[in-house]
Parts: sequence; structure tokens; C-alpha cells
Amino acid sequence: MPIDLHAHSSASDGTEPAAQVVASAARAGLDVVALTDHDTYAGWTSAVRAAREVGVGLVRGVEISCSYHGVSVHLLAYLVDPESPGLAAELHKARRSRVSRVDRMVERMAADGIPVTVEQVRRLAGEGTTMGRPHIADALVASGYVATRDEAFADVLRNGSRYYVSHYAPDPVTAVRLVRAAGGVPVMAHPFANGRGWTVEDRVVEEMALAGLAGLEARHRDHTQLERLHAEELAARLGLFTTGSSDYHGAGKQNRLGENTTTRDVLEQIEAEATSGVDVVRA
Repeated sequence: MPIDLHAHSSASDGTEPAAQVVASAARAGLDVVALTDHDTYAGWTSAVRAAREVGVGLVRGVEISCSYHGVSVHLLAYLVDPESPGLAAELHKARRSRVSRVDRMVERMAADGIPVTVEQVRRLAGEGTTMGRPHIADALVASGYVATRDEAFADVLRNGSRYYVSHYAPDPVTAVRLVRAAGGVPVMAHPFANGRGWTVEDRVVEEMALAGLAGLEARHRDHTQLERLHAEELAARLGLFTTGSSDYHGAGKQNRLGENTTTRDVLEQIEAEATSGVDVVRA
């Protein structure tokens, strides 16, 4: 029963519409896939329809971009109530901040003669999309300034670049509490992927666990073997489960659906812990 609990659509920074992500999951041989776009539920409705059409189980989720003293923390929230006011307000605030951040980054680049405009980025992102640096990267690729998203992130879009601007992101402990209040199940994404940038110390994960964190995404492409083992050992010490996921972005990243998977018993535990009334969509 191949289960992949981390995938993105064009509602955030993936390249495929939500329905196509589900169809891609079916072609990849998955039995269950989770749609976890950044700070938005926008892809849920079309993903549900597609899941029933192609016969793939669907876990509805969201990836919440958090920050702990400037260190990025990503929190996967499964089976949350999208109407829960506390979490909805935080996601709305984050999306608004992302838009202004993109505008400021693009303005800085354009001032230095880099061929990109706000209008171009918004057109490529599409209406209602959670804006982010990948959409600036797409505009840079379209203009011929770089060849790929990866090249853009290695240069002008990297953390620490003169064009970098931060955006609003909640504290991860607060986010865990909001997810639980929304009846969902919080899992920390790629917690020790130091190749992506700074990661938080174990004590922060411990604080998140005390607030209701349920699991750690240990099996992820961006974890080294040592980082994976560290996640598994910490999860065991804190009484958390572990997951494996692809973090699929379509053509936006090299990650492939099903390259890391989660066991059936962990999915059952996620379903058992959820209190929102949002169920796994079954074929």
C-alpha cells in the first residue's frame, strides 16, 4: 500500500494542478497521496474529485511555513478543519505577506537590471496561488536569465542574497497548537535537512512535541542517512511516529512521487488522531 504524504500542486509552488497531481499519483502506483500546498487549501476540491475518478486515496493537508528566530520550520498539517478560525487567520496572514515579499524582491532585482516584473510573476503563478520564490524563479527562466529553478535558487533567490526578503511565518509551537485546535494532525517536514539551510535544535522539536506534534518526516530526499537516523531516534525518544514522503513539486523539483513512503499503520494513526471530521477520501 504505497502512501506518499507530501505533495504540492500549482495552488502553491508545484507545477501541476491539484487534479493532475492526483492523476500522477495513480500513474506512479500510489494507493494514497496527501496534497499539502503551502499555506492554502485551494486545491482540495479538485483533488477530491480527481481522487474519486482515478481511484487513489487522498489525505487533505496543508504545509505551514513557520519560523523560529529566523530559522525556517515547515509543518505538515493533515485532515484539519479548513473553517477553523485560528489556523485560517494565520494562513491568510502568511499568504498576504508572501505577496508583498514577492513584490519587494522583484523590485530589487529589476532595479539591478535583472529581467523580471511583478506582472510577469503574477501571470505565471496564476490567480489564487500561494506566491513564493519559485514563481520568481519561473519568471527568470521564462526571461532566459537562468535555465532552471535550481539555478535561480543557487544565485539570486538564495537565503542571504541581496534580493532576499523574509515573509510572515508563525512560531512552530503556536502552529502545532493551532493545528490541534483545528482537529488536525501535525508532522514536522524534513526536520534536519541541513542542506536546505539552518535547522532548529532538538529542544525546539521537544517543545513542539509537548504542544501536540505527532510525528517527524524522517524519510525525505533532503535528509542524509545520518539526518534520517537522528530523526528516527528523536521520534522514538519523544514518542512520535515517523513518515516518509516525496515532497513532490511536479517539474519544479527532481523529487518523484513514491520515492519515500509512509506505512499503513502510521496513516491509520493519523486518521485516529484527527478530530476535525475531515476524512481520508477513499476510492
